[in-house]
Amino acid sequence: MQPFRKLAFVVNQQKNGAAKLARELIELARAAGITRIKSANARHLPAGFFKGSDACCVIGGDGTLLGAVREATRANIPIIGVNQGSLGYLTTFSPEEARANFIELIQGSYRLASRALLDCHTGHRRRDLALNDVLIKAEHNSRLVRLEVHADGELVTDYLCDGLVFSTPTGSTAYNLSAGGPIVHPAARVIAMTPICPHTLSNRTIVFPDSVHLKIYNRTLESRLLVAMDGQRNRVVTEGSPIGVTIADQRLNLVQQIDYAHFGVMRAKLKWSGGLTDKK
Repeated sequence: MQPFRKLAFVVNQQKNGAAKLARELIELARAAGITRIKSANARHLPAGFFKGSDACCVIGGDGTLLGAVREATRANIPIIGVNQGSLGYLTTFSPEEARANFIELIQGSYRLASRALLDCHTGHRRRDLALNDVLIKAEHNSRLVRLEVHADGELVTDYLCDGLVFSTPTGSTAYNLSAGGPIVHPAARVIAMTPICPHTLSNRTIVFPDSVHLKIYNRTLESRLLVAMDGQRNRVVTEGSPIGVTIADQRLNLVQQIDYAHFGVMRAKLKWSGGLTDKK
């Protein structure tokens, strides 16, 4: 693959050991001849920070990586995720793997995984991107909402529930899974819509093709909706204003090790069985 020459680092300073690891990786990058290096605190990532970079190294947890997705997509650069958090679905490099392989990685020893993004419209010229999911719920946590969903102009149904989760395949193991939705392979070209605690027991996840245009209407009187992108950015929508959810034209590239195995990661993160080999 193409080697990286200009690196940006995003570091979650609140994660124990993240700052030290960032310094170590920056030194390795300099030793490998990287011509431009800059670093930012994940809590204060400025707009346009990735301009002029050809890759971004995020050091933290999955939430840290999700916070960098919008800017990385705008700059059209891949993300190298180094897990200094707990679960680490998206930040697939452990600190040990990053230290051992960083020079080879930036010299081109990696693979790219192209991931779909959701494009969410919440009003005139108000749109945002999400790698994992879009959550729609009442502005106040204690309230139920009635949400009416249309797919390509056709009424699906209305839901009396705590909210709806619209998930990419990448995000299917996040809020969608917690809400009872399916695990979707990241290469699948779909959107999963999962109701949260629906009052109709037959309301279950619906899986739409990635060409679908979804519109969601608030049918709860005198209420406002909270729309959250990846749990990072929130929008408030007034009654009657439809919310649009589609697959974005842009995609995000995640840097992975050449021998990355999707189901191996799944087994490790979800603590599934590793399988048994019969001996005869």
